[in-house]
Amino acid sequence: MRFDVITLFPEMLAAVSGQGITGRAFKQGLWELGLWNPREFTHDAHRTVDDRPYGGGPGMVMMVDPLEQAVDAARAQRLRQGPVLLMSPRGRRFDQPLAQSLVDGGGAILVCGRYEGVDQRFVDRCVTDEVSMGDFVLSGGEIPAMAIMDASVRLLPGALNDAESARQDSFNEALAGLLDSPHYTRPEVYKNQRVPAELLSGHHARIAVWRREQSLTLTLHRRPDLLQQARKAGLLTDADERFLARLAGSAAS
Repeated sequence: MRFDVITLFPEMLAAVSGQGITGRAFKQGLWELGLWNPREFTHDAHRTVDDRPYGGGPGMVMMVDPLEQAVDAARAQRLRQGPVLLMSPRGRRFDQPLAQSLVDGGGAILVCGRYEGVDQRFVDRCVTDEVSMGDFVLSGGEIPAMAIMDASVRLLPGALNDAESARQDSFNEALAGLLDSPHYTRPEVYKNQRVPAELLSGHHARIAVWRREQSLTLTLHRRPDLLQQARKAGLLTDADERFLARLAGSAAS
């Protein structure tokens, strides 16, 4: 898998290739990273990559030509082309299925916007899709790009010490897209707070039931939209529905 990132601040991406799970996977050769600065594709003394917007208004707009040339250079280095994704607040919400699709497709070219945005002609000519992290505004696309790479790299076989970890993450298909259950480690008692007895039982089936019910409870209270999506997709079992019915009855009483 390979990610190519178009960014005015390539030094920001050092963390993802040098630290933690993504850094270890990078050193193991599980994925590749190419960094492309649009300033390297300018032809004036000031290496200009932005200009005032037509029609007036605040801020500056990234110019189409340096961005398109950077994308072309990145494409020339890729064995599998993959999509060109622009980090944008108006894009589709990034989620776990999209991360998995990037892994399956061999990665992507990620374009990090700055200033007020990018020339729409670049979007029309080069961008496959626009991607957002949520309903908030950042100074640029570098942090979203790093988030996309982190979420994707951890899905690669061999990236995690324990392959089961990725299966048990929140939003993963193994949890039917639900939130993960709480986790505990030593000590067994901390300031009068005990680890739940079910986790100490050594009874694997009982532990599995407890974790599933905790997952359902957390999702119901914090992200009921995910619960509805799982129900529509037929991912909830009869046991899940009986447990949710008991929760609803307890709340009503």
